[in-house]
Amino acid sequence: MSIQRGLLTLILAGLLAVCALWWWAARPLALPEGAHSVQLQVPAGSSARSLAHAVVKAGVAAPPWALWAYFRVSGKAAAFKAGSYEIEEGDSLQSLVTKLAEGRQALVSFTIVEGWNIRQVRLALARLETVRPDSALLSDQALMQRISKEARHPEGRFFPDTYRFAKGSSDIAVLQMAARAMDRQLAAAWDMRNADSPLQNPEQALILASIIEKETGKPSDRAEIGGVFANRLRIGMLLQTDPTVIYGMGEAYRGNIRKRDLQTDTPYNTYTRAGLPPTPIAMPGKAALLAAVQPAATKALYFVARGDGSSQFSATLQAHNRAVNQYIRGQ
Repeated sequence: MSIQRGLLTLILAGLLAVCALWWWAARPLALPEGAHSVQLQVPAGSSARSLAHAVVKAGVAAPPWALWAYFRVSGKAAAFKAGSYEIEEGDSLQSLVTKLAEGRQALVSFTIVEGWNIRQVRLALARLETVRPDSALLSDQALMQRISKEARHPEGRFFPDTYRFAKGSSDIAVLQMAARAMDRQLAAAWDMRNADSPLQNPEQALILASIIEKETGKPSDRAEIGGVFANRLRIGMLLQTDPTVIYGMGEAYRGNIRKRDLQTDTPYNTYTRAGLPPTPIAMPGKAALLAAVQPAATKALYFVARGDGSSQFSATLQAHNRAVNQYIRGQ
């Protein structure tokens, strides 16, 4: 009888311990005073024991053995996924186990804006504290090598969009996502090009799209602007577009273009050189890509900004000069 009572006592003690563990696991985890969340990194191949210590190291006040015990009895430890997680105020051990098993990592967003150049993209990404700055010391050329685009200039290669990724991700991985997105968008646009397009390959489409992106003040004008440039390319007329000149000036640009800037020859000066510049000059969005390959059917060869974001289009130089006098010179 004494043996049976002893076994019963042990069983009851075990049940009480399990119940206590389950009750404790349902309670909010104790975070550092004043903290609303802590970050938890889960390396690939982490054991339940190493993960318990990682939770404590992240700032949760709990005995590692109790964390390890619950990880084991939950039956989900083998399903835990590596990644970057956020333990938020109010999270319990039960909810943390669910996050780990379902791989619900802490995500952050990064937006590449249409018309940004590579300097702006890299600067904005460097300001994002939630990514690893693996590209910080890399030149543009070295960066392109790291994302397997070593033969390409970085300008125009990253699709403007909002990207979501786990905290602690490499900034190079973020740029790889954006580069793959641009590859897909460019390929799709090229497949939809007009039969009479003067463009010879997707690279030219990307370059022209970047110019259209920088020239467009009103979205509804994109296709018409694309039509003007397509017409000029067909007849061998200089593109004469200011954004390419500005891009070629680099850091020398101070907010205005002077006559001598238009006359100074650079690879990007479309007032002195025929055809498209050697590379894109910005990151074009989907609408600009489509405007490059599906330009409006128009006789216009000229356009000038009206001052309200829209453009005035003209088929003749005489009509264009009148538009310039009206909208630029106020005559």
